[in-house]
Amino acid sequence: MANVSIKFNGKEFLLSCEDGQEEHLEELLIQINKKFNEQKNNLGNLGENKLLLITAVKVMDEYYETKKKVEQKKIELRDLSNKFKELKSLIYDYKDKKEFEIDELKKKHSKLKSEIELNQKNFEKLIDQAADEISTFVDKANLENLS
Repeated sequence: MANVSIKFNGKEFLLSCEDGQEEHLEELLIQINKKFNEQKNNLGNLGENKLLLITAVKVMDEYYETKKKVEQKKIELRDLSNKFKELKSLIYDYKDKKEFEIDELKKKHSKLKSEIELNQKNFEKLIDQAADEISTFVDKANLENLS
């Protein structure tokens, strides 16, 4: 245990604390002294006990107000976290939907490409057949004209 010598309301006190906590204890006592002196300046010298009580009430009031704010922030953080999770889920659902649509479009594109290639081959066959028939017709017409 470590000892810390402090001065409060003009009096010296020796307080004990865990080793390594000396600086923290001194910071707390500076804040308490500040609050006490504020009350003394605002209210006058009502007596040390009454000023200590009022200071303790003020400190506890600030503590509970801070605690309420922390709890409110925790609730807000939890709500934000839930909204973030919901948004993340919506994003992944949207991504999955779009990937599915892209896959479907790729399949349709591949099918359409195959149909176009097949139609092109059929068209080329038709042109070849028509050319052959025209050539046969021309040949027959030329033979008939010669005879």
